[in-house]
Amino acid sequence: MTGRLLGIARHGRARGPMETLDHVSVSVEGGLSGDFRGAVKPGGRGRRQVSLMQADHWAAAMVELGHDLPWWHRRCNLLVDGIALPRIPGSLLRIGDVVIEITQECDPCSRMEEILPGLRAVLTPDWRGGALGRVLAGGEIRVGDEIAQGGRENY
Repeated sequence: MTGRLLGIARHGRARGPMETLDHVSVSVEGGLSGDFRGAVKPGGRGRRQVSLMQADHWAAAMVELGHDLPWWHRRCNLLVDGIALPRIPGSLLRIGDVVIEITQECDPCSRMEEILPGLRAVLTPDWRGGALGRVLAGGEIRVGDEIAQGGRENY
């Protein structure tokens, strides 16, 4: 099963502005270059290094709310299309040379309500808010890159 990377975004500090990018370096130690959540703290496991969301989930949320905000308002790092994000921790995704292990669901926080009333509720069911992951192999990623999923034997 394969899909495409439709968008890349980062923020350099908590509650900071989102910056959209065409490409970015990704590392095991720091996640997306320049994103404040990516750095693994001493003794930490990096379970929240990268956040991912499906484009169709964002589109459905916008239809339900009658709005058309850009995807990066979700404050996630990667927008994917044509592939269902795995919902099993330990599942792997490959984007170019980058390998991301899914660690958990990305539950929408109260910040979503500040952005748009009702957004948190429509992103809550069925992993619609996306997934979080840890970087197992770094490299460069670009908008348009193919995304593949599979078991550890494929990586």
